[in-house]
Amino acid sequence: MSDTQLTVVLSGGGIDDARAVVHALQDVFGAPDELPADDGATVRTATFGSPSQPKAPGAPDAGGARLSAPVTVTVQGTPQAVSAASETLARAFTARDDGAASGDQEQERELHLVP
Repeated sequence: MSDTQLTVVLSGGGIDDARAVVHALQDVFGAPDELPADDGATVRTATFGSPSQPKAPGAPDAGGARLSAPVTVTVQGTPQAVSAASETLARAFTARDDGAASGDQEQERELHLVP
């Protein structure tokens, strides 16, 4: 696949927490199709167009964003994209890996991020 997507589903926390998570992924995946925007939503999504080989995750930004509340993040896409997203979020936040499921061409992983 030359072009795939990474889908990110976020629950818990507020809109600023969702945006902080999405922002942390931008260095690896580029800008999402759109930023989470609904203050009243309980579940937020972001979709990134992802090259078949995402950029390698770098060191977290020293002035990185902090979360105000725990956030559950589910990332879905190619195994390479899911791995890069998981590693990036684990570097940017305190994260617990809550498991993964693999399909024929895609993988899904759930992470629990805490302030």
